[in-house]
Amino acid sequence: MRSMIALVLAAGLAFATPLTAQGVAKTLQIYYIDTEGGQATLFVSPSGESLMVDTGNPGSRDLDRIVLALADAGVKQIDHLILTHYHVDHVGGLQELIKRIPVKHFYDHGPTVEVQREQVNGFQTAYAEIYGKATHTVLKPGDKVPFAGVDWRVVISAEQPIKNPLPGAGKPNPACDTFKRQNVPGPDDNAQSVGSLITFGRFKTIDLGDLLWDNEFDLMCPNNKVGTLDLYLTSHHGLARSGSEALVHGLQPRVALMNNGPRKGGATQTLAILHSSPGLEDLWQLHWSYEAGVEQNTPGVFIANLDDNETIANVLTVPAPAPRGGGAPPAAAGATVAPAVVAPGGQGQPAAVDARGGRGGFGGGRGNPAAAHTPAYWIKVTAQQDGTFTVTNARNGFTKTYRPR
Repeated sequence: MRSMIALVLAAGLAFATPLTAQGVAKTLQIYYIDTEGGQATLFVSPSGESLMVDTGNPGSRDLDRIVLALADAGVKQIDHLILTHYHVDHVGGLQELIKRIPVKHFYDHGPTVEVQREQVNGFQTAYAEIYGKATHTVLKPGDKVPFAGVDWRVVISAEQPIKNPLPGAGKPNPACDTFKRQNVPGPDDNAQSVGSLITFGRFKTIDLGDLLWDNEFDLMCPNNKVGTLDLYLTSHHGLARSGSEALVHGLQPRVALMNNGPRKGGATQTLAILHSSPGLEDLWQLHWSYEAGVEQNTPGVFIANLDDNETIANVLTVPAPAPRGGGAPPAAAGATVAPAVVAPGGQGQPAAVDARGGRGGFGGGRGNPAAAHTPAYWIKVTAQQDGTFTVTNARNGFTKTYRPR
């Protein structure tokens, strides 16, 4: 464990942004931490103020990775913590995280709509006790989070999008013409996700949590209320329940970044929509996606976490085992099902199968986690006010700078 921590910390330090003479970077720094199909994203403003979106899965795996990123960024206190929604892969680490570092202000969409099936048992009660000792805000569409030097604006929360287009937005969205709704019966906290547009000078990025396909229509159609972006964090880890053409093609990002796991997210439909998005220059991924295979995954240099070649080849070529009792494999129709594999040298373990048939991670919040993919690497973005931003893959040191357009 110590060797892994040292390796990741050294990688992060190697790509740290140079500081000014006063010791404060004049950039917005973003760490996309590997939670293997969950979310934990750290923002650090030019003044050193910190904002974290979500806290990953429960257990030491994700918690240790978050703590490493906080240490690399020099963060001693989380000034703002936004919980996009209450699924286990987004809030599972909260109760242990607050034992490691103080949190000043909590934000969320309000109470869960999944009252009868909390994914973290007793979370709402525990969370109320936690934020009762700090400051707590329920975010509404149009609200701003007072994050120093950054315009952090809520564009959707609790299924309610902003009513009026943001400055410079509001044009008709042609991608809405072919949109087809995918209504799912019953309350789903994914749909409640807090979605934020983050603007730093001329640089713009977005975080929509696990916002669902139909909610994207409400935000983007018939007119695009948000405008266009530099960097798009794929909604819902790249699962096919989100990431419609109406959203992605409407936003027209220059760069997309996917916080997927090896067997969660990275759906073939999602990748096809991304690759066909007008003006997209590059896609970065936290993991190689076994569902996407060799045809849809981005080139390896843009992927932070990879299995070794032998493991990848084995997963792609060995037929999936038949489920007990016969019938179709547990994964969704059309998906590539990865069998349980142990990588050479003991790296990796058989992937857990969750209640929805997904493999690895927490499969949308239900089921057991797969073994940790070690060592784990983040993707870091450093943005400047003139719109220039640099993306760095901590695994291989590959970095690319995107100039203002």
